[in-house]
Amino acid sequence: MTEIESTKKAPAQPLPAPESATATKRPSSTARLVGVDLARAVAVFGMFAVHVGPFNPFPTSGDGAGTWFVWLASGRASALFATLAGFSMVLIAGRLEPKTGLAGRQAKARIVIRAAILLVVGTALAMTDFGGGVIINYYAVYFLLALPLLRLRARTLATIAVALAVIAPQVAYCLRALLSESIVNTIDSYDPIARLSGVGVLDFLLTGFYPAITWMTFVVTGMALGRLDLSSSAVRRRLAMVGPALIAFGYGLSWLALRWTGGAKEIAAGMPGMEDFDVLKDLGAMQDPGMAEGGFDLPVGSGLWGPDAWGLLAAEPHSGSTFDVVGCLGVAITVILCLTVAVDRLPVLRRLAAPVIAVGTMSLTLYVSHILVILALPGEAVTPPQSASFELLLCFVVGATLFAAIWSRFFHRGPLEYLLNTTTKLANRVR
Repeated sequence: MTEIESTKKAPAQPLPAPESATATKRPSSTARLVGVDLARAVAVFGMFAVHVGPFNPFPTSGDGAGTWFVWLASGRASALFATLAGFSMVLIAGRLEPKTGLAGRQAKARIVIRAAILLVVGTALAMTDFGGGVIINYYAVYFLLALPLLRLRARTLATIAVALAVIAPQVAYCLRALLSESIVNTIDSYDPIARLSGVGVLDFLLTGFYPAITWMTFVVTGMALGRLDLSSSAVRRRLAMVGPALIAFGYGLSWLALRWTGGAKEIAAGMPGMEDFDVLKDLGAMQDPGMAEGGFDLPVGSGLWGPDAWGLLAAEPHSGSTFDVVGCLGVAITVILCLTVAVDRLPVLRRLAAPVIAVGTMSLTLYVSHILVILALPGEAVTPPQSASFELLLCFVVGATLFAAIWSRFFHRGPLEYLLNTTTKLANRVR
């Protein structure tokens, strides 16, 4: 689910000279990128948690830490991945100063080549039982859609991200409301990717698990972050205010809106047998009667579920509402900022967390590998949420960390990261 090549291997552009004549030592750009790798590792572990951890959509004080971690990671880990994907794009295209001329054309070619590889790998994984839950084929579409934005400044990118967060979920709701099953089937019948894997262009753009119409907000935000000087105290202070504010706005206002409007009761009333479920009424979440068998549903959905106008007020994972998008953005910004600052100010953390940082440098390899391992497990060991366990999650986390730590001692990149790096060298032929 990741993008996918370590930021450690793509050095930042040189920082501009300080405005003052005073020679003030700034944290190194390498340290900032190591912080991003650490954030990517957190996203990897979050995806592990969602796929193999103990799942409970309504955790209580009696649940263990593993259950709470899975709940926190649900929806937010993949949003963090998408945000980091946008960050990685500007590393290729030029961080503080966008590349132009020949260098700019070659950077775009590298991104297109990466998109093609991710589409192939993601489609292959989508042909398995994981189906639409695979995100890297969606990444291919995100990269292509973001190409026209590569030369924009941070402020412009942030403005676009705000507009997308506010407008796109409502547009997505209206468009999905117009789609009938026959229209979807007709479109998919002409889509070779959909016929091959069941996940095609319509899914990528509108009806899938991570549709570009709403998820491009995360990518564009990541691009804006990549264009900022993260060593600047002023930038850090602003982000330290923006991140928590978005979290409070997204989740807090959703909670209040569902209570003030009666939306929580309407959502619960729309689910047969759920009318007396207090948690549903209080939180406005939506649970399918088949939850005992592992089913879980949402009021709007990123595209997988039928549109429900009340769901536009919900902030549940993958609901695709403005509140959900804004809340997830706040989490992503806060995680990236906190880990970047921690690595800068605590050199000992960088040494102690080296094995975990190594996970972030080969996130594509570990994402693909964890899906293959899950598919290889006997029976339905991890597919229904109630079958997963904290012990299994711990095995995935420890196994990935050990592999990354050992591999990184001998190689500069992960196996699939080597594939990306080698293949994208074809872009050097662009003139």
